[in-house]
Amino acid sequence: MFVLGLTGGIGSGKSAVAACFKKYGIKVVDADIAARKVVEPGMPALQAIAEHFGEHVLQTDGTLDRAALRSIVFNDELQRQWLEQLLHPAIGEWIASEIASATSAYVILESPLLLETEQRKSTQRTLVVDVSKELQIERATARDDNSREQIEAIIAAQLPRKERLARADDVIDNSGSLADLESAVDTLHQQYLTIAATSNGQGPA
Repeated sequence: MFVLGLTGGIGSGKSAVAACFKKYGIKVVDADIAARKVVEPGMPALQAIAEHFGEHVLQTDGTLDRAALRSIVFNDELQRQWLEQLLHPAIGEWIASEIASATSAYVILESPLLLETEQRKSTQRTLVVDVSKELQIERATARDDNSREQIEAIIAAQLPRKERLARADDVIDNSGSLADLESAVDTLHQQYLTIAATSNGQGPA
């Protein structure tokens, strides 16, 4: 199965691009959903987190109190590393299972941390969604109701734009209209169908 990695900085429009590919029947595996799934009530990771950090990181309904956990690991590097060592393998297993169950011509792994983590090893090609920093800030503040300072801090913590672009196989400039985006996705989709057919041993489509 040909697996395409889809990534981009905050506010770049990864979700909009993923939605365009879904219209062609392409399965999109979302790493953010994986991160939520592995800490749902009843999952081993949630139990381990509660045992390690204490019951106060759970809400009254037994779900993870993300804000409480974030406040602990944000300023404690060792605790953050412990959490990542617990979660990353579980997330990786969930992603691998979802990719294996795909029946579309190819499958997309959508992840904001694709290039910073082992997730990139699950993919054969990387598509980066790119916009200017100013447009990132404009879109992210409008979408998330966060301050400019908060968004700038998130951008600073992510992989630098220049490095992300340097590691891309394909790039979508998402600074235009939705029609522009849909056209760019259509062109890439046709290319990926050919790549997928070739990688599956069927020859070019």
